[in-house]
Amino acid sequence: MPKLYTFPTLFDNALQISISKLKEWNYLEPGQIKNGSITWSRNGIQTDWISIRANTFVDEQPYIELNYNYRDKPRKYKVMLVSIPSNLGKGDVWYFLCPQTKKRCRKLYSIGGYFLHRDAFNGCMYDSQTKSKKYRALDKAFGDYFKIDTLFEELYKKNFKKTYAGKPTKKYLKLTQQIKNAESMSVDEFEQLMITR
Repeated sequence: MPKLYTFPTLFDNALQISISKLKEWNYLEPGQIKNGSITWSRNGIQTDWISIRANTFVDEQPYIELNYNYRDKPRKYKVMLVSIPSNLGKGDVWYFLCPQTKKRCRKLYSIGGYFLHRDAFNGCMYDSQTKSKKYRALDKAFGDYFKIDTLFEELYKKNFKKTYAGKPTKKYLKLTQQIKNAESMSVDEFEQLMITR
C-alpha cells in the first residue's frame, strides 16, 4: 500500500513577528512605551492585523503585549523580552522569551492562534524541508540563476552593510559570488545541465 501524502504546516506560511522588524519600526528603543499595529498582506491585500504595545523600561520586565482576535475570540497576552549585551560591544541584542517553551528566540510564529517559538509546534516544517533530494540538487545547481533578481534586491537594500571595519562582510561576499555564478551561466550551459540531470 502506498504511503499517504502528508501536508505539514509550514512555518514560511505562518504569521510571524520578528525582533528585527520591531527594531526597524522603533518598538525596541530603550525606556519607552509604544503602541501600534502590525499588518500582514498577500498580493497587496491585507489579510491580518494585531495591536501591539511594547514596554522597554528597564526598571520593569520589558515586554510586548499582543491584542487581536483569533476565530472571533479575543486574545490578549504578554510576551516577555530579554536583552543581552552585544558581543561587538555596541548596545544590547533583544530576544523574545516564548510564553510556552520559555526559550529565547528572535522570531515568533502563529500556528493555532498564539505567537510562540517554533519548538512549541509539532509536525511543522520549513518549506525547504519538504523538498525532495532531486529538487535540492537542482536548486543547488541552478538556484542562483533563478534568484538573480532577489539577489540584486538584497544587495541594494537600504540598510545593507557591504563593509565592516573596512573589510567586505561575509554576506556581501556571498551575494556577489552568487550573482557572479548566475551571470556566468549561459543558456547553453543551462540547457546542457538540464539534459544531463
